[in-house]
Amino acid sequence: MAAIALNARFYSHVPTGMQRYALEMVSRLQSNLDEIRPGRPLRGMEGHLWEQLYLPAASRRKLLWSPNNTGPLAVSRQVCTIHDIIPVEHPEWFSAGFSAWYQWLLPRLAHRVEHIVAVSEFTKQRLIERFGIAPSKVSVVWNGVGNEFTPRPEWEIEMVRAELGLAPGRYLLTVGSLEPRKNLRGLMEAWRRVSPELPEDVSLVVVGAKGASLVFSNAQVGSIPPRVHFTGYVKQGQLPALYSGALATVYVSLYEGFGLPALEAMACGTAVVTSNTTSLPEVAAGCAVLVDPMNCESIAQGIRNVVYDGELREGLCHAGLAHARQWSWDRSAAETFRVLSGFAATAPMASRVVAGNALGDLK
Repeated sequence: MAAIALNARFYSHVPTGMQRYALEMVSRLQSNLDEIRPGRPLRGMEGHLWEQLYLPAASRRKLLWSPNNTGPLAVSRQVCTIHDIIPVEHPEWFSAGFSAWYQWLLPRLAHRVEHIVAVSEFTKQRLIERFGIAPSKVSVVWNGVGNEFTPRPEWEIEMVRAELGLAPGRYLLTVGSLEPRKNLRGLMEAWRRVSPELPEDVSLVVVGAKGASLVFSNAQVGSIPPRVHFTGYVKQGQLPALYSGALATVYVSLYEGFGLPALEAMACGTAVVTSNTTSLPEVAAGCAVLVDPMNCESIAQGIRNVVYDGELREGLCHAGLAHARQWSWDRSAAETFRVLSGFAATAPMASRVVAGNALGDLK
């Protein structure tokens, strides 16, 4: 039996962002993990109670890996992957209950666990600065990009466009849940300014489902300008064709712990316009047009640049493809397993499960 237990609560959630990370990693590490998951999907308070009360006993004597920003406080013999600390730094972007819970949980969890895997240098620095975590307690293992994200043939692009009812012509693409930090309000205002200057066949396609009301506060995107098409949530298998068919991907999030859509777009040979803040310059590594996400004119100018400057666009496509080849989930899984193996090899101590003290904190 595996010496590493997996906190598999993430199976209860729609696979976006952190859940996609967990699924990619577990598909590669499953034979080395003892998976512990709820008997049925658990959301909200039910999920928290299962994680805090049931999981500590179920994982006893093993190293526990919690891959999705949360974990049981009762287990100190635990490695937790922390993607970001957005609920702590920007509680206004979430529902009151969600932000209050994670403002309470995240700093305690970060201090309680044996080690942290951060998905970017940016996230590591925020943990150090905001929570006072020792740098040696945090290992950075960047996310990967799936093998399916490659330039797709024209017939596949046209098939997916037809499935989603996209109008003929060229389009710019943005991908992400309709939640406040994705900055759709800023993007809509930038599009309102710049779209009258663009060729009439250029539209903006917005991919993503509305954020869960129990988690996110209202995204408030405002009125929708002309030539904007909302697809809603799309299947994972449709994304590579959508990226490949785009004139460029515009991803102007206000805060990212990593920022998978920027890297996925590059892997599909698509030029990227993205934010000059948080983790996104780290992920883009000079292969994207960087803009100020708080400045609508800066976003509009980035759009102008990629639409009208074909030489710039072609250069970004080539540079992004080469850059994206350096990132893979195989590498991410191997590096994460090295971290987990090192701590799993450490002999467990009776005091490693401190249920009395930790659950006392829950009162």
